[in-house]
Order: sequence, then C-alpha cells, then structure tokens
Amino acid sequence: MIEIGVDIGGTFTDIVAIADRGRLTFTKVPSTPKDLLVGIRHALSRILELTGARPDEVARFIHGTTLATNAVVERKGAVTALLTTEGFEDVLELGRQRRSEMYDLDMDADTPVFLAPRRRRVGIPERVDARGDVLVALDEAAVLRAVERLREHEGIEAVAVSYLFAFLNPDHERRTRELIARRHPDLAVSLSSEVDPTFREYERVCVTAFDAYLRPLCARYLGGLDGMLKAQGVTAEPQIMHSRGGITSAGTAAARPVTLVLSGPAAGVVGALFAARASGHQDIISIDIGGTSSDVALVQDGTPLISPAGSIAGYPVRVPMVDVNTIGAGGGSIAWIDAAGGLRVGPESAGADPGPACYGQGGSRATVTDASVVLGYLNPDYFAGGTLRLDPALAREAVAGVARALGMDPVAAAAGIHRVVNARMADQIRLVTIQRGYDPRGFALVLLGGAGPVHGVALAEELSIETIIVPQAPGVLSAFGLLVAAIEHSHARTAVQDLRSPDCAAIGRILAELDAQGREKMRAERVPLDEVAVAFSADMRYLGQAYELEVPLPPEVTPAAIPGIVAAFHAAHERVYSHHRPGDPVEIVNLRAVHRYPLPHPRLAPDGGPGRAGSLGLSPAARKGTRPVYFDGAWVETVIYERGRLPAGARVAGPAIIEQADTTTVVPPGHAAVRDPAGNLLVRKG
Repeated sequence: MIEIGVDIGGTFTDIVAIADRGRLTFTKVPSTPKDLLVGIRHALSRILELTGARPDEVARFIHGTTLATNAVVERKGAVTALLTTEGFEDVLELGRQRRSEMYDLDMDADTPVFLAPRRRRVGIPERVDARGDVLVALDEAAVLRAVERLREHEGIEAVAVSYLFAFLNPDHERRTRELIARRHPDLAVSLSSEVDPTFREYERVCVTAFDAYLRPLCARYLGGLDGMLKAQGVTAEPQIMHSRGGITSAGTAAARPVTLVLSGPAAGVVGALFAARASGHQDIISIDIGGTSSDVALVQDGTPLISPAGSIAGYPVRVPMVDVNTIGAGGGSIAWIDAAGGLRVGPESAGADPGPACYGQGGSRATVTDASVVLGYLNPDYFAGGTLRLDPALAREAVAGVARALGMDPVAAAAGIHRVVNARMADQIRLVTIQRGYDPRGFALVLLGGAGPVHGVALAEELSIETIIVPQAPGVLSAFGLLVAAIEHSHARTAVQDLRSPDCAAIGRILAELDAQGREKMRAERVPLDEVAVAFSADMRYLGQAYELEVPLPPEVTPAAIPGIVAAFHAAHERVYSHHRPGDPVEIVNLRAVHRYPLPHPRLAPDGGPGRAGSLGLSPAARKGTRPVYFDGAWVETVIYERGRLPAGARVAGPAIIEQADTTTVVPPGHAAVRDPAGNLLVRKG
C-alpha cells in the first residue's frame, strides 16, 4: 500500500508517495492552469509508474490546493447574491472605512464589492437583537421574491446569507436556506451562522460572501477530483488540507470552501516542522521558494503560529490559518528596470507557461532561474531530475537584455538579480520575525521549494542565522507535508464574558456545544473518538480594546480557574505588546475548540547510498565532477555532488553544489554541509 500527497504550484505539480517500508518517491510535472486535474492525472500516472504500485493500492490521497486563492485573485468565482437584514445591505461596501493607499486618488475599493455588487445585495425584513431575541419575524415572502428576481435577472449561482446577530440566533438564516432549497435546490447557499458565528459584522459578511463565491467552483473541482481518481482506479476518498494546517475529507472541505484559502502554503510549514524535528529543532523559520512566490512562516516550540484571520488579495478573510507571509518572489520572477533605471525583480512571474527563457517554451524575459543558470548554480541537464533540459544560451540572452539596460555584463547582471531577490526575501523574513518581537538568530532556517536551497545560505547570512536545514526532498516538501498532517477541525462562537463576574456555567455550556460540533465532524471522518485531542481557547482583551489575543483554556472553566486564565492573558499581552495592565478588567470575546486526530507518521528509509567514507565522510560515488560557479565576484571551480549518494555523516565543504532531482543546494565558500542521521543536510558557516 502507498500514500500519496499532491501539491499544485504555479509552475509544477509536485507528487510524493510513501510505500509501506518507508521508501520515498517523488516527481514533478508541469502544472496545467487551464485544467488542474489534467496535471494531477499526469502526476498520478507518473508516480504509480515510478513506484510500481497499482491504483487500488493507494491507501490515502491528500491534496493541497491554491484553487480558492486563485479564484479570488482572478475573479473566477460564482455569480453571488447577498441577503442581509434590511437596512444593512451596504456593510460589504462600507467596510471599516480604512484606506490601504492614503494618497492614491485612483485606487480600487478596499472592500470586496465584486463578490456582490449593490444590485445583488438585498435587505430582508427581519431582526434579532443583541441578546438573540427576535424583534421582527423573517419575511419569508420577501426572501422568495428576492431570490426569484436575482435568479431571473442576475443569473446568480450562489447566495450568501448574513443577518444581524445571527451568530446568537441562527433560526432566520436556517429558515432562509430551507426556503431557497425548496424553490432552487441547485443554488449554493452559505450561512454566516455556520461559516463564522462570531461578532464584527463586516468581517462576518466578508467571509460568508467569499464562502458562497467559492462554493460552486470548489464543489465542481473536488467532485471532479474524486471522479478522476475513481476513473484511474483509486478507491481511497481524497482528503484536502485546509488553511489551519490540518486535513479533512473532500466532502467536508466542499461544505466550507473558504477554509481552503491557504491550503498549499500550510502544507509546506507542516512538512518543514516534520523535517526539523527529526534533526532536533523545534524553533524554525520556513521559507518555501517556488516558481512564482515565496512563503515564510515561523514555528516556536514545535507549534506553527496560527492567525485567527488572514486575507485574500488584500481583503479580510476571518478563517484560522497558519500565519504565512507571501510575496511574489520565486524562480520564475521576472527581472525588470523601473522608471528610475533601477533593477527590480517580481512580483510578475513567467509562471509555467511560457516559463523562464531557459525553458525554451517561448519566454524571453529574464527570470531568477535564468540568472541561476548563468551563474552556474543549476545544471541544465539535471533540472527537475532531468525531465526538463534548460538552455544556457537562452538564459544568457535573456539576462543580457537586462545587462544592457544596466550597462554591465550578463554575469554581473545575473548576480544583481540574485542580490535584489534575496534582499526582498530577507525583508520578508524580518516582517515575520523582528517586527513581531522574535530574533531570527534564535531559529533554524528550513528551506523548501525547488529554489529554496539555491538562495538559503545568502538569506541566512543576511539575517545572521547559524543553522540551515535542507530536508531530504525540499522541492516537494509541501506535498510531503500533506502526508504528515493531522485530521483537524476548529470551531468558534462569540460569548462575551466580563471575567470580573463570569458566568462559568454559560462558558461551559458553549464549550460543550463546540466540543459536540467537533466530535460530529470527527465522526464523519471515521476516526476513533477516544483518540481525538481537544484544545479549548478564548479570544480575550482588556475591556474597551478593539483587538484580542488567543489564550488557552483548561478543560473545565470554573470560578477557581478564572485568576489563572486572566494571568495567562496578561502574560500574553506582555509578550506580544511588551506591556500589560494587571489592574484593568479583562473579558472573553470568543470561545474556540480545536479537535485533532494525529495520523501515524510515515517512517522514511535512509536516503544515503552505501559506500566507504573518505577523510571527509564522502563516498567516492557521490562526486559527479566539477564546473565553474560564480561566487563573490569571481568564477570558482566547484565540486558537484549527488545528494542521494552522500552517506550519513558526510561533510561537504564549500564551495560545492549538491544536486538532487527536486532541487540544488548551493554551499558557498566558507560554509559546509553535513548529512545528519535523519537525512537532512545541515549547512553552517565554518
């Protein structure tokens, strides 16, 4: 039996398989943006061929996808209507009255009005007060009239329903869905009381509208994925990674598609943590440098930082997610000259089609990958394991265009492209660490993505990070992370409680209801409920504050536990903001429950080849030859190694290039790489 993980990137679709005996097999195929399932089918056929396994031997098939994010960025979601309480039709457009660009007179709206323009936003007579009591009954006839008109004149495919205070009393929203389903069973409906039953009206309306906007697309895609797998002979039900870093069944994911907005990047963080733990590191910074972007995340004490909300294309999406910071900087990022004559790199990318100039598929603009070829970092005959041959002449020609504009030779221009993109990525790491009060020098840097190990040492030098970890298969680590993630579900509900006189019985009742919701989801996943771990927490703040901090809660919130909970909040406030006010009253705003079922982690077989160690612990077979590589302004004859033939304990002194099918590790002069017993490469200065 084998387990398969598939992650779709902007340039490549990565697929990883682990057999019963821990043998890791992986490959890459070009992504197919016009129909992502075509790329998955090609990847599946290829991995089955490489492993010699039959389709019916696939025990698990897990998928990480950027489908939801891409649909928002490219505005390819469903035609959506929004039903709100009468008088609150414009909450989606008013937003928070903030401007991201203070002095841009022509800026686009900071609110996602495209989800439901004014003509598709309808107020329904109904009203629930701030205690959840009904003030005005739901006008059922108005619901039916509105949907009939929107269906006939606007061609709507989905409906978002977000009534005032529905998070306290969802009856009107549920009845609205019943009415719509009776007349139009094909319409997708999202309820705010199910998508995000917490307070703050604009954020709740936003996330519900996004959920409805994505629902038909995700349902078609996930249904198509299941159908494609069955047609190929795979009987395992597909599982999907959600933005919090856990996995769930495809059916559950389709029921709440907005949770998929950061599916792919979250898998990379999970995979990076798994690799780092094997080498004894719990505090890490992961950077996933792919073809179109780079994703940075921070893990402290073995736990990724989780944000209670994120954004898509600058719009707020209140969904718990692994706190990943993304910029448009990757191997396919295009180098260009700005109006002042300065060199810039990204965020525009050559993508998978046509790709960098060196791909020979029609691209002519210089990219970071082209610069890497010119500098000698990449082997043109061994890119992506030799499945794609790079053309050095085309790379040099493309970089020469940038060089002429800068008045320098192509090699210097290529080095400049690397310096610029490295500076952008280093600044990105500073945002995730220093700006949040973390010193990057206390963390190990874990390199992911096909381009991560090419740039990693330069980034570590910029930030004075001592230890760099290159996992066994960094180019496909996001796909591998899918195979080591846990099944996980999270739920939240608003429950305002002043902790000077809390209603502990009410808190306990809501936590019990959240627990029941989570266990119902786990029951649907067919996992043993007695092995499910449950963690409760609360969003807390000082009375009058506008923002909250998440604080863990004990299994039972009793009056005796309140002082400890308050003290934990003060400590969290001190850690995040460097001050706290122990005399000020504290309140709970939201209660949360996370249910987690950890799946057995695969045991990987050692990847190092046999061989007698030499004076540096190297097998003679590991050395592939030499080639000139550009370091620090000069060409240096550099030894090239095959990573798969490095035995445990092997030490490679720089300058060196270590090649493998999914990436290339650049070890500059003054650094050394050691293959540890876990199979990771540890790169350090000296």
